Amino acid sequence: MGTTYIDAKGKETEIVLEPAVQALKEGKLVILPTETVYGIGADGRNQEAVLKIFEAKGRKQDNPLILHVCNRSMIDQIAEITSPIEEQLIHTFMPGPFTIILKKKNCVPEAVTAGNPTVAVRMPSNCIANRLIAEFGGPIAAPSANLSGKPSGTLMEDIDQALKEKVAVAIDDGPSKIGLESTVVKVIDGEPTILRPGQITLADIQAVCGKGKVDVHILHKMQSQEEKVESPGMKYRHYAPKTKCKMVYSPNPEKMVKTIKNKMQEAKKEGKKVILLTLSEDSKAYANEDVEAVLEMGSRQKLEEVSSRIFTLLRKVDDYHADLVLIEGVTKDGLGLAIMNRLLRSCEYDYTEI
Repeated sequence: MGTTYIDAKGKETEIVLEPAVQALKEGKLVILPTETVYGIGADGRNQEAVLKIFEAKGRKQDNPLILHVCNRSMIDQIAEITSPIEEQLIHTFMPGPFTIILKKKNCVPEAVTAGNPTVAVRMPSNCIANRLIAEFGGPIAAPSANLSGKPSGTLMEDIDQALKEKVAVAIDDGPSKIGLESTVVKVIDGEPTILRPGQITLADIQAVCGKGKVDVHILHKMQSQEEKVESPGMKYRHYAPKTKCKMVYSPNPEKMVKTIKNKMQEAKKEGKKVILLTLSEDSKAYANEDVEAVLEMGSRQKLEEVSSRIFTLLRKVDDYHADLVLIEGVTKDGLGLAIMNRLLRSCEYDYTEI
């Protein structure tokens, strides 16, 4: 099947989305932009259409999807709000890079929820995504537009050609503004709990609700792959290039650079080709090193830069055909928690902290 491409860059209001709307109505797949990353979407009420997402991505069916809505009334069609805290979170953070786990209604297909009694719901602030959902007239199930386990797509050019060929329509809205997937929260025993970190931080949630916590699995591997999860991004190897990755972090930049250099020399003695992913402030420290490339993620003082670049860089490293990627970590405070979560999983938790 041929893919229809829609150029939506800078055309939020006048772009014609009818081909994408029609494709969704026919049970086909669509690549759509959001403010976080690109998504691969299907009619969230159509079990057969949703199953095509899993097939296209090579995604395991016990990994739930997020339903994207355009307004509050659409939330009420698919889920139940059971607490004032859920109401408060929805009112404060939607639309935006925020997903909430709610009690699902019977109309939500089992394929969306991986058999859970809950459903993940998000209201994107991206104008094109919001318009598409509104014109379609129902929720769109959409994980990130990438082959399962690989870095998420933040540019249309970054999205695997093999995946593009499996969709009816692809909407190009330019670079994703945020570059990391949404924060996922569930209210557990009256307390907002972050299941997947994103741009909306624990401090943001605590400022609104007066409390909040972070799930232990954000920085630690799950003990069992048999354990059920209610949020995507918790269970399987994810965000990873083909090239082996290792990460080092220290709050002391000099110690971090020294340790990376030591690991680099060890790898070189073994005949391995090495790539470095560094913070901008440290890149000069590696200028004279014999490596395949030194790629800058951004400044430790501007973590928004880092968050917007890491997926593109993780995709890029495979182009060098190296044996090892050594990555500098960042603080786990604020947005740094989301960045470290993605980097830890791309490294399969091969991580040294000094």
